[in-house]
Amino acid sequence: MAAFVPKSDIQRVVTETGAIPFDAPGVELGHHEGRCSFEAIIRKYDLQDPALLRLAQIVHAADVAEDIDEDPLARGLEAIAVGYGLRFPDDQENLSRQFDVYDALYAWCRLQVAGK
Repeated sequence: MAAFVPKSDIQRVVTETGAIPFDAPGVELGHHEGRCSFEAIIRKYDLQDPALLRLAQIVHAADVAEDIDEDPLARGLEAIAVGYGLRFPDDQENLSRQFDVYDALYAWCRLQVAGK
C-alpha cells in the first residue's frame, strides 16, 4: 500500500516504518539523469521483462515533459493520468482506479513485444 506524506515528513516516515520512498525529490526511486521514477524502479530491481521495458518507454515519455513526443502513446497516457487526477483528487483512490489502466497497457505491451 502506498502512503502519501508531505515532502517534509518523508525521512521521518521512512525511519519510523521502513517504507521505501519513491517519486519524491532526493530519493533513490525518483527522477534522476533524465529518467522517471518508474525507470528508477526497473533499474534498481533489474527488471528485464520486455513488456515492462516497453511500458517504461511509454511512462517515461508521458512523465518527462521534454520527452513527451518520443512515444506515440505518451500524450494519451498523460491525458488519462491528468484526467484521473481531476476526477479523483484523493491520492489513494486515484492510484487504485488507475491500476486497471496500467494493467491493460502492460497487457497491450505484452502483445506488442510478442509481435502480435
